[in-house]
Amino acid sequence: MKSLKTNITSFLLFLPLVLLQAQGELKSVEGYSPKIGVMVYMLEDLKDRITEQVKDLDQSQVDFLYDDNANSVGALIMHLVSTESYYQIATLEGRQWTKEELARLGVAGEINEKVKSILRGKPITYYLDLWDEVREKTLKGLKTKDDAWFSANMEEGLNYHYIWYHVMEHSANHMGQIATIKNRLPK
Repeated sequence: MKSLKTNITSFLLFLPLVLLQAQGELKSVEGYSPKIGVMVYMLEDLKDRITEQVKDLDQSQVDFLYDDNANSVGALIMHLVSTESYYQIATLEGRQWTKEELARLGVAGEINEKVKSILRGKPITYYLDLWDEVREKTLKGLKTKDDAWFSANMEEGLNYHYIWYHVMEHSANHMGQIATIKNRLPK
């Protein structure tokens, strides 16, 4: 059992790290309607946290599979790119992917063995740069919308707010998977 002194020392050493990461409140990002601004804050926070987790990975770490059923970090980031791009185009532009967009951005809409084999040998910057490109377009599109649009239904029982909530929670889920992969990287 650790001594009280060891526990207190550990807590005091760890506290600054916690405080640096803690935001304490969700804020609406300026330039967006209030509800969309909060969603933008959450989307950006998650993207920043995922990027921080992966930005320094080398090629073997980006492509690492800890078992035959696992996904690589690269495939998961590309999956986030594909998901955001799909919903961005559907909700903000009201259309489907073009063939060119599908080939470039939609490749990991579903991760399967074929996709896993395609998404090998690309550096982490490849995936992060694509995500930056897609996010820039998302943010630009969301600036043109208001909270009435955000609350409106895209189709019966499915509003735009929920769709973007799904994009946000999707990132959070895969952030956890990426952390698991990083914990299993060979030392």
